[in-house]
Amino acid sequence: MGFCCGIVGLPNVGKSTIFNALTRAGAASANYPFCTIDPNVGRVDVPDSRLKEIESFITTKKVVPASIEFVDIAGLVKGASKGEGLGNQFLGHIRQTDAIAHVVRCFEDGDVTHVDGSIDPIRDIKTIETELIFSDIETVEKAAERYKKFTKSGDAKASACVEMLKGLADHLQALKPARSFKVEDFGDEEHIKNAYRDLHLITAKSVLYVCNVSEDMASGELDNEHTTKVKEYAKSEGAGAIIISGKIEEELSDLDDESLAEMIAELGMSEPGLNRLIQAGYDLLGLQTYFTAGETEVRAWTICKGDRAPTAAGKIHSDFERGFICAEVYTLDDLRNVKNRSLLKERGLIRTEGKEYAVHDGDIMEFRFNV
Repeated sequence: MGFCCGIVGLPNVGKSTIFNALTRAGAASANYPFCTIDPNVGRVDVPDSRLKEIESFITTKKVVPASIEFVDIAGLVKGASKGEGLGNQFLGHIRQTDAIAHVVRCFEDGDVTHVDGSIDPIRDIKTIETELIFSDIETVEKAAERYKKFTKSGDAKASACVEMLKGLADHLQALKPARSFKVEDFGDEEHIKNAYRDLHLITAKSVLYVCNVSEDMASGELDNEHTTKVKEYAKSEGAGAIIISGKIEEELSDLDDESLAEMIAELGMSEPGLNRLIQAGYDLLGLQTYFTAGETEVRAWTICKGDRAPTAAGKIHSDFERGFICAEVYTLDDLRNVKNRSLLKERGLIRTEGKEYAVHDGDIMEFRFNV
């Protein structure tokens, strides 16, 4: 399993077009606001050429890539947190995701209407972010009321949490997202950290701004005045930003491998832009991949950078983590050199690692456990 990413943005910015390209799910896409009502959900394989290379050295029955779940959430408008447009029911869908891909219109096209009548990506970004902040303010205020009930009995921990929540409410009231709030300023105690984490605030999530551009910018290597502004804005708040032509990506998603390669070359691209989007999502969340490889399957697994071997084992099954003994680890480079897995151990290229081993991206692992 990879991660769950919510795709948000104003109506008519190309969210569903990009979702279609990602998942080939055929989500409704049309030139009128609120085309998407119920959220569309699609699971996407993570492109990773290392899987095929491992398969070339190890005979296996199947190859299983890592995956990402994308949720195409209805276009939000000004006032959404108060029920405008389709209302704040969709804010709950965003709350359940790991990260947010915020699609921003960065192309001019008189045939495609804009809900505000003009192209201004920073205005659009702030419109969405303001609604998400308003929703978070409501969440924080409700939590503060719950904690205040415990302060009446002199509960010092509850009082500390109330102070933190007050500071957080002030931060949000200033229209600053939760991800820039420093909870440590209110103490390092675990109950304060837990009180913050339990809020599951929308604006605490990592954001990747997806600049949807015209076909002539499909390579992602050129900027226009709109993408430049979005990149500068993203940099100022420590977010990511990439350039994608949703229309081109949707066309590419319908091609066979040979036609896809030809069109990518014609467009001056090294790979589909959606591959860059997925990789940017991994980078945003600090994710990495390790592999298991054997006769039954070669499979990619998604973990966080810095995860220890038992945590990685737990991605396969909780028993693997609970009864973890050790991990046998080797690299694709070693496999390339010897060409045969059976020679790895003979040449001392398979390492035995314990519970404290920090897994590296690209490690090929086999776990020993006992439950």
